[in-house]
Order: sequence, then structure tokens, then C-alpha cells
Amino acid sequence: MAQSTTAKLGDKDILTDLLNQEKEILQLYNTAIMESNCPNMRRVIQDNMLQCFQDQYGIFDNMATRGFYQVKPADVDTLNQAKQNFSQMQSQL
Repeated sequence: MAQSTTAKLGDKDILTDLLNQEKEILQLYNTAIMESNCPNMRRVIQDNMLQCFQDQYGIFDNMATRGFYQVKPADVDTLNQAKQNFSQMQSQL
């Protein structure tokens, strides 16, 4: 009799997969909204995108709480530099 060699995924693997799927879905929504010229369709995509952002954050928060996804908080200088860089890019558009 052959033995099954199926691997079981742990919580970290499952959550990582879910997080990656949400990121991919958001990229697809981003492309769809940029290419849609129908106001109603754009609203539907925008609503779905907002829900996806919320789902993605929920997964991220769950992972961070469990210690699966650790991020270093940005210091004030780093945040101010990022804001300044963004402002400069906006002014050049």
C-alpha cells in the first residue's frame, strides 16, 4: 500500500499565501480601474478594491500579531524624507 506524502501547510504558510493573493488581486483591480471608461464599472472596481485593501490589512495585522510578519517602524526623519520626495514628484508632474 502506497503512503500519502501530502504536506500540511501551517498557519504562516496559509496566511502568507492569502497575503500574496490579495496583493495580486489589488494589482489586477488597479489595472482594471485604469482601463475602464464606464463610471459605474469604475465605482464597482473601486468598492471591491477598498474591500480588498481592508482584507489585505486584516491578514497583515494577523500575521504581525503572531510574529509571522515583522516590520521595523519608520522613524520621523524617514517619514519626513518620504513625504518630501513624494511632494517633489507631484510637483514635477
